[in-house]
Amino acid sequence: MPCTIKLEAGVHWWCSCARSGHQPLCDGSHTGTGKGPVKFTVAEGREVVLCTCKHTDHPPWCDGSHGKRVEESED
Repeated sequence: MPCTIKLEAGVHWWCSCARSGHQPLCDGSHTGTGKGPVKFTVAEGREVVLCTCKHTDHPPWCDGSHGKRVEESED
């Protein structure tokens, strides 16, 4: 499921490796995974919906890919 989180304006780093203890944001746990965080900017403080399944086509934003994967596994 996606994560709705309130972020302050500024630069943030989205976890792409799924190892962070502070999902969906990076905490540096990706070391040695070959995957790095995705930098994104929020212009003003607001709630955002970030991907937690790591299959989005538009990181860091949730695009519903988690639903597509569930449908595929049911086939």
